[in-house]
Amino acid sequence: MTVDRQPHLTAPTVLDIEASGLGRNSYPIEIGYVLPDGHAYCTLVQPEADWTHWDTGAASLHRITRELLQQRGLSARDVAKLLNAQLAGSTVYTDGWANDFTWLNVLFEAAGMSPRFKLENLRSLLSDEEADQWHTVKAQIASERGTQRHRASSDARLIQLTLQRIRAG
Repeated sequence: MTVDRQPHLTAPTVLDIEASGLGRNSYPIEIGYVLPDGHAYCTLVQPEADWTHWDTGAASLHRITRELLQQRGLSARDVAKLLNAQLAGSTVYTDGWANDFTWLNVLFEAAGMSPRFKLENLRSLLSDEEADQWHTVKAQIASERGTQRHRASSDARLIQLTLQRIRAG
């Protein structure tokens, strides 16, 4: 396996998605990312009319209500336009690629658009040795940061910080 070492020079852009639950009918409810310079952005996503799945277990983790999404969420189209404007031409990494890829597709399909950035599995940046350290280092950083809300931009920052510490050796 060849590991791309170019991202070692700077932190990559990291994206995280909170969702209505897991599984076939789930959809994105919050999308956050952190850029290489540390700038973070997060937005709630207002559910489309046919996005009805709601998992109370997932809701107990992210603590986002459907009412909050209706009141403060942006439309799928507005979120897709914003992501394309901010992330166009870049490769964006996630540690939950299978789920996040699916949820991103749900968002862009609802918006009638295509992403102008590439979503990639964060694992592609890690050697086997680095991957073995991932969960331990992530737990250390989470402990050092103290209580953080389980939300998309906070999670994206934690992922980015974990990668940076592993890379620092």
